[in-house]
Amino acid sequence: MFCSLKKKCLLSLIAISTITFANAQKTTPLFDGKTLNGWKKVAGTAPYVVENNMIVGTMVKGSPNSFLITEKEYGDFILELDVKLEGSDSNTGVQTRSHYDPNGNKGKGLIFGRQMEIDPTKRAWTGGIYDEARRLWLYPLELNPTAKTAYKQEEFNHFRIECIGNEMKTWVNGIPTAYVIDTLDKSGIIGLQVHSIGDNSTNEGKKVYFKNINIQTENLKSKPFPKDFYIVNVTPNQLSKPEIANGYKLLFDGKTNNGWIGAYKSTFPAKGWTINDGLLSVLPLDGGESTNGGDIVTKEQFSAFDLSFEFKLTEGANSGVKYFVTLSENNKGSAIGLEYQVLDDEK
Repeated sequence: MFCSLKKKCLLSLIAISTITFANAQKTTPLFDGKTLNGWKKVAGTAPYVVENNMIVGTMVKGSPNSFLITEKEYGDFILELDVKLEGSDSNTGVQTRSHYDPNGNKGKGLIFGRQMEIDPTKRAWTGGIYDEARRLWLYPLELNPTAKTAYKQEEFNHFRIECIGNEMKTWVNGIPTAYVIDTLDKSGIIGLQVHSIGDNSTNEGKKVYFKNINIQTENLKSKPFPKDFYIVNVTPNQLSKPEIANGYKLLFDGKTNNGWIGAYKSTFPAKGWTINDGLLSVLPLDGGESTNGGDIVTKEQFSAFDLSFEFKLTEGANSGVKYFVTLSENNKGSAIGLEYQVLDDEK
């Protein structure tokens, strides 16, 4: 009797474990291997056909970027697929949570949104994250140069893309490649790009091959990245848990001037600067140096550091971020230090 009960319990545990694992790993093919059902071609004129269980896109002269996009939109997902690209100076990519404007690009149609780049050129930014037709590069692979060797020329490469919550992560042949935190686009289409080649006859007729396109939308479990992996977080004035764990902190909280004072002053300038809508802005000057509030500096001093910031300029503006600033000069004008120049150099 004891043996019988033990066997039944063991069998029940095996069954439960099998069901749990199956639910956790459930994926759905986005491509049936035979037709383009569930997909539609937009924007450019590059053709997409099905050959040997693959989607094949062909580069054509004189066409803008072409896309084969899903008819359905997706929010949180894990996407895996294999891609092979002909040529070493061409380009393609996979759109995620993107959108289609049929009236964009002078009526030719426009896709915009985050793209995982596939770049076989010497630049080698495959796996980087590019915001198509909008903010442009979010995660160039200069931020993760060791991943540049992950891509294999003229071979099928395996890609994994995670879009879970505000996070987008990419892998190339199992190697962690890019990590962006971004609050834009909670959902959108998935797209396969054939990049424009302009009038480049060398690339005319070259092909892009897509196969084994599978998506998971339930029971998502993100694969961990290395603890010290560099993250691009474009969420205004917020840090993620991994960034905090890696020692990052905010120098501007988005609401107050805490931690800042005027150069050669003991308080924050009473004029010349504003804090509104999460932005720290310097107001226009009359042409004189430091005549409208002057420079501001951190109360805390820093030596070795990694600093990132976002900026926006009005036409003709001239500003900058100074570092290793010294205040011993008691200068009446600007603070003295090295400067990362931020200016409208066309004006």
